Formats: sequence, structure tokens, C-alpha cells
Amino acid sequence: MEFSNSLSNNMNYLNTKIDVAGNFDIVYRTFYIGEQEACLYFIEGFTQSDAWQKILNSLLSIKAEDMPPDAHEFSKRFLPYGQVGLVKDDVTMINQLLTGVSCLFVNGYDKCLTVDCRSYPARSVSEPEKDKVLRGSRDGFVETLVFNTALIRRRIRDPKLTIEVMNAGESSHTDIAICYFKGRHDENLLTLIKDRINKLKVDALTMNQESLAECIYPHKWYNPFPKFKYSERPDTAAASILEGNIVVLVDNSPSAMILPSSVFDIIEEADDYYFPPVTGTYLRLSRLVISILTLYLTPLWLLFMQNPEMIPSWLQFIRLSEQPQVPLLFQLLILEFAIDGLRLAAVNTPSMLTTPLSVIAGIVLGEYSVKSGWFNSETMLYMAFVTIANYSQSSFELGYAFKFMRLIMLITTALLNFWGFVAGVALSIGAIVFNKTIAGKSYIYPLVPFHISELKKRFFRGRLPHKEK
Repeated sequence: MEFSNSLSNNMNYLNTKIDVAGNFDIVYRTFYIGEQEACLYFIEGFTQSDAWQKILNSLLSIKAEDMPPDAHEFSKRFLPYGQVGLVKDDVTMINQLLTGVSCLFVNGYDKCLTVDCRSYPARSVSEPEKDKVLRGSRDGFVETLVFNTALIRRRIRDPKLTIEVMNAGESSHTDIAICYFKGRHDENLLTLIKDRINKLKVDALTMNQESLAECIYPHKWYNPFPKFKYSERPDTAAASILEGNIVVLVDNSPSAMILPSSVFDIIEEADDYYFPPVTGTYLRLSRLVISILTLYLTPLWLLFMQNPEMIPSWLQFIRLSEQPQVPLLFQLLILEFAIDGLRLAAVNTPSMLTTPLSVIAGIVLGEYSVKSGWFNSETMLYMAFVTIANYSQSSFELGYAFKFMRLIMLITTALLNFWGFVAGVALSIGAIVFNKTIAGKSYIYPLVPFHISELKKRFFRGRLPHKEK
């Protein structure tokens, strides 16, 4: 419905439409401006009271002879505020009101004046728990979209940085910000992302970015390797934008979704660039090697235990010191699930109980579990390494992808011996090689297609390119 110049008609319609009587936090206040009745709608908790007090003091001093003939002229003369708009229909007005924008109606004007005096409830900017660095900035994204875009703008002070806002969800109307650098981004990918967001038919993005990711890339859900890189660090997001990537921010989510992302992009971390080239290269290569070890260590050890004659002479010390009471496969599988159980328990454990429960868990799963005969000490050792090494890279999604592939390799190796191990390795490599980014490009670029200069950049941290002035 388009608004009329009758304030009473507009109020009667809106009070029923947004159920003012049933919603205690939707507030309206009537008063007079230049002898014309006016009504202000706002959401309690979203409005800056100090800002509106100053605006109202100015509006209440307007005389009847000074009232302009239309809302546009009124906004120019009497609302010298940063973000003021004119809305002529109820759908747009209600959407803006529910996001926290204050809406002002004046009798005689057929448009609603929207004034952005929002003040979101939000936590302060702090270093993210998961994406910590040894050196570098200590700020991180929060759940408020405007704060997150400001953190990126602070780092890229260039008019070519473009931040477009869209929304999705028939009930939630969740704001989505698409950030890119003009001239460096993939225009086809940008068009694809915007087209898929526009075509979304969902009630709400209840899980924020995960809901959005599942909607815009529904293909190959069975492949556990992540299609996107997530980061809670604004410096990582800004660097990705400057490299030509597209960053998607979702309101109420403290992380950025970086597109497109290959497996090398996901393994990269900010520490690679906050240290000198030699140290950064060492950190990157060690992380890559450790990630490969977490995938293949326990299946390879199980293969050697099933075929002792395959063990080289210089590796004879990896043999079991005691005869296992429980088959090795079941030991490894039990530990895999037990570690996930401990991880979930750690998330839900009150902070005051974390230390004592960690000590108890260490004792129970350490010395006592070996003495009871359930596990061999060698099994505990290798699984402890895999568990700790899994945190050498920050992506939860990649860590669980390695875990699922490792479980498959353990089972195929136990059932089919050597050829089962080979089949498991082939399956894990195939899951990476035949995976595609959202842009439809290779997941292992620059290996396929091969690009020598880009491949060097993936493995070796070079110096920052610069030009002499």
C-alpha cells in the first residue's frame, strides 16, 4: 500500500499491520510539528535517544508558516541528519522499521521520512578465539554487519572497494554484504553470487553463513572438503579482497566467507605474512606437512601393524610393545569418537570446571586406559599427535574433512589390507582433485591447471612487491 497524505489513515493501517498493541518494543509517539500532527515509529532498544532528543527539539520549534509543501523539502530544511530517506509504501517502511530505522509521518505528507538513528546491541571488537595470531592486529569481526564493513573500510581506503547490500529470508530479511574491489574481481562470479541470492526461497537464514553457503552452492554436498574459506579476521578479509576475491558478510555472524577458495587458500593463515619471508615460509610448509600427516599417519601405521614385514629396518621401533587386547582398528575408531566427545564436552563445560575436568580426562584417557587393556600406548601416542596436529590450521571444516577421509582409510585398510589403503588414499586424493570452487575452477589451482609462478607463491612466502617512487 502507498501512503496517503492523511496521518490518521496511515496510522490506522500501520497499527494493525505491525500489531503495535501486541508488540511492546514497537513504539509510536504522536506530537505536533508546525501545528501539523506527526507520529514517530521506532523500535525500543535500537534507537539512540540522545540523537532523537536533539532532532525533536529542532522539529518542535518549527512554526506553521515555515512548513514546506512536501516531505522532500521538509527533509532538506529541517532534518539536517546524516541518513534520511523518503519511503512511499508500507512494505519498505516496515522492513526498515524492523531493522531499527526510525520512521516519521507528518499530516499532509504522502511519504514517510526515515531517519537512521540506530544503536545496535553488540559486543566490543576483540581478537577472535579461533583465528589468533602470534603477531599482528588483535581485532576481529563481531555480530553487527555495519561494524564489520567499517573494519574492512578502515584497511582499504580506496573508492574502488565496493560493498553492496542485499537481503534474504522471507521472515528474517537478513542483510548480506558483498565486498569486492572493482577491476580485480571475477565479474562472472559476482553475477553468479548475486543471482543466486536473489533467487533464494528460504524462510530465514537461521544458521547465518552456513545457511547461505548451503543455498548458493547446493552441489556435491557429499564431498566433505570445504568450498569456502571462513575467517573472523578483518585483515585476512581485506587482503583477500585486494587479491581479487569476493567477501560475503552476513548480519549476526562474526565471520567472513571468502570466494572462491582453493585448498591452498584455506590452509593459508595470517601468521604467514606477519613474519619475515623465511619464517613465514617455514610456518606455511610445516602446516602443510602436518596436515598431510594428520590424514595418513594412523592408516599407514595400521597397515604396517597388519604387515610387519613391510616395516623398514630403521622403523622397527614402531612395533607394538604389547599384544593388543582390542583390535587396533577398534582402538583407533574408539579414540576418534572419544576425542570428538571430549571436544564437545569442552565446548559445553563451564569455565570454572575446565581445568579440573581436563586433568581428570587426561588421567582417565592416559595411564588408566592403557593399564586397563583397552588401548596400547602406541595407539594413544599416534592419536594424540593427530588430535593436536589437527589444530595446526584454523579451518574446522578442513579438519573434519581430513577426519572423515582418515576414518574411511582406516576401515578400508583393516578390511582389504594393502589394496584397501591404496583405495583410501586414491579416494582422499580424488575428493580433493575433483572438487570445484563455487566459480567452477580447480580446487587445487595452481597445481591443476599448472602455473609455476603461482605455485611458488603457495609454498614460499615471498617479499612484498613494491616500486620505487
